[in-house]
Amino acid sequence: MLNINQQYYDENAQDFYDATIALNMQSLYRQFLPLIPAGGSILDAGSGAGRDSKAFLDLGFDVEAFDASEKLALLASELTGKKVAVELFQTFESKKQFDGIWACASLLHVSLLELPAVFLSLSNMLKSEGLFYCSFKYGEGEVARNGRVFTNLNECGFASLIKGLPLRIKDQWITADLREGRENEKWLNVILQKD
Repeated sequence: MLNINQQYYDENAQDFYDATIALNMQSLYRQFLPLIPAGGSILDAGSGAGRDSKAFLDLGFDVEAFDASEKLALLASELTGKKVAVELFQTFESKKQFDGIWACASLLHVSLLELPAVFLSLSNMLKSEGLFYCSFKYGEGEVARNGRVFTNLNECGFASLIKGLPLRIKDQWITADLREGRENEKWLNVILQKD
């Protein structure tokens, strides 16, 4: 699953950057950023083109970012002026404890089987009471589409996924896709809080 997705993003990095860099993300930022202390630390997990990292840096947050695609990480580094690490969710490590984790439309590229371990690993990098935003295409199961593989989740699937983890659902809501022409695609957005 990872190799297919990495290959896709490496081969289509500039197109993906061009298609996503100017999206207006304010509706999602408004749900998450007020929960993070001013100047707090945010891990942008699966940062893609770096759009969100740049927005958070511009607002004075301390941002660390990584992405599995070498080409996207390079574009994100150029955009933000900060080195974006090339890492997988399964292998990323940080000694830092973050106030928040932002995983916008990124964890959906992790297989359903591996997601609980990834959530646990990331939660270990959160401060106590830290916040964790993530989003998944709304649905069930793993699907292949347009050269990529996605794990879709609905409310029930997500609740079952994090059962037993040191995370609780603080808020969840469904949105339409922000990209033009994809308004019929739905997303499950979740804000988790570490116990």
